[in-house]
Amino acid sequence: MAPFLLLFGTFIVVPVIVGILLGFTYFNSIEFPKWAGWTNYQMLFSQDIIFLQHIIPNTFKFALFVGPVGYVMAFMLAWLIAQLPSTLRVWYALAMYTPSLTGGLALVVVWQVMFTGDRTGYINSFLLNWGFIEKPILFTQDKDYLMTIMIVVSIWASMGLGFLAILAGILGVDKQLYEAARIDGIRSRLQEIWYITIPMMKPQMLFAAVMSIVGTLKSGGIGTQLSGMNPTPDYAGQLFMNHIDDYAFTRLELGYASAVSMVLLFVTIIGSRFLWYLFGPKEGE
Repeated sequence: MAPFLLLFGTFIVVPVIVGILLGFTYFNSIEFPKWAGWTNYQMLFSQDIIFLQHIIPNTFKFALFVGPVGYVMAFMLAWLIAQLPSTLRVWYALAMYTPSLTGGLALVVVWQVMFTGDRTGYINSFLLNWGFIEKPILFTQDKDYLMTIMIVVSIWASMGLGFLAILAGILGVDKQLYEAARIDGIRSRLQEIWYITIPMMKPQMLFAAVMSIVGTLKSGGIGTQLSGMNPTPDYAGQLFMNHIDDYAFTRLELGYASAVSMVLLFVTIIGSRFLWYLFGPKEGE
């Protein structure tokens, strides 16, 4: 266990402890940190208008849609792919997983081309040709459209490790259980999924759920990549990570950025505990 404990302590425990301590200091990355007590947190929850009016609503709206919708879609796609022959299954799984690897490249190559704010954009071209609009729409520079586009792109690119875990879990369910269930009276695929598939793959469901919530809460660059602006128009696409990056690397207020990071860590832990309550092993299992 020593190699794991050494790496875990070095890259997880120590940074978290340092982050907690820095959250109570004023630190500009040049001078030695100065103790500030609860000042950073008081400013965050009472005076930081951008955080209160934009960051919190944007992040929870983004997470509320991308997390659950992406999770359900990952399960549905994994189940459909699991029904295919093994050769086709590999190629379809690869096609679903690839967008999560491409990251910013996929945004530039696919989605920015679709939502380009001139006549060459696929969406604008379609709407203009069919007479729905009279002039091109600046989709990614419009605060009314940006968050919706961010959600759509993130759901499309969310089939990562969680999707693979769900697929592995579905394929790992003993086929004899389905045969026994048919004898006991189960007659539909939906009943098979609810009474056999999901209960037999709770560890994979838990892992996928945690990866989903962590992935959505730590998202940040997608809004700036799509709009090409930082901050995004009227802060419509600013998330927790954008706020942290702004204070840490632009303003060099690392103590304040650490305080925001600790709030994000707390929210992530609460979400993970809720998911553990839903999918974790119950007493007697």
